[in-house]
Amino acid sequence: MKRICFLILLSLAVGNTHAQLQKVYDEKRDPIAQIDSAVNVAKKEGKHVMCQVGGNWCRWCLMFADFVEKNDTVGKMMRDNYVYTHVNYTNLKNRNSQRVAERLNNPGRFGFPVFVILDGEGNILHTQDSGFLEEGEGYSEKSVLQFLKNWTKKATAKLSFSPQ
Repeated sequence: MKRICFLILLSLAVGNTHAQLQKVYDEKRDPIAQIDSAVNVAKKEGKHVMCQVGGNWCRWCLMFADFVEKNDTVGKMMRDNYVYTHVNYTNLKNRNSQRVAERLNNPGRFGFPVFVILDGEGNILHTQDSGFLEEGEGYSEKSVLQFLKNWTKKATAKLSFSPQ
């Protein structure tokens, strides 16, 4: 009986944690128009775009958005160097998700969330599997900062290849 009560309490705690995370994906917004808008802003501001592809159904997606918001160092790095946008993805049967998959070179193959860095022209510079940024039950500040630092406009200005 104690085990059953423990499992019920544990599942309620996990469910409440997910429920308390802010929903950041606008499920009604056209994701391609959203990406194009972010690219236009990035071009004007001299930044890159950081597309966080996922959905409100994804606990790790909401946790990353929460991490960026609450971690001052990561949040500053993001604001200073990227136009950060949450691109909603439901499944490949959804037409908008098919368009996102085509536009961002099928990022869902890495799982969710997945991060796609675009330059100010909309070219894909990098696709990041979020699993490499995790630590325990959350995200590693050190790993996230290293990832963001590696793909800033300043860091990529030295690249000698043409993005595809």
